[in-house]
Amino acid sequence: MKVKIEQLDGPFHFRAVNETGNTVDMDDGSAGEGPPKGVGPMQMLAMALGGCSGIDIVSILRKSRQPVESFKMEIEGERETGAVPSLYTHLHAKYFFTGALDEEKVRRAIRLSMEKYCSVAKTLERSAAISYSFNINGRAFDS
Repeated sequence: MKVKIEQLDGPFHFRAVNETGNTVDMDDGSAGEGPPKGVGPMQMLAMALGGCSGIDIVSILRKSRQPVESFKMEIEGERETGAVPSLYTHLHAKYFFTGALDEEKVRRAIRLSMEKYCSVAKTLERSAAISYSFNINGRAFDS
């Protein structure tokens, strides 16, 4: 795996490019030099947790023949205050599904992703507690 990162039109505006040409813009909005022109690096880390677990969950549910009509998520993170570096101490993933889904199969898919398959979760769990909850067709469930 290889990515390239270059500085663009501001002191903290960077663009990352992967081997297939996909790009992500990053910027540190805390610098006070106008609105950020990209996602903050720590936000990207939370996004990576969502992307990694989402891919796993959809894959597991497809193999379990669960008809996912739609799937969304929210990731909330808490970081150390007054520390440098300011690591995540807790992340909570909320998953929202629609479809004729079996609650236990959804719970199992999320658990397998977070506890076994998602490399981002396994990396983050070294410094942060990771929790999750899910919602199927408007009905909320805890992990």
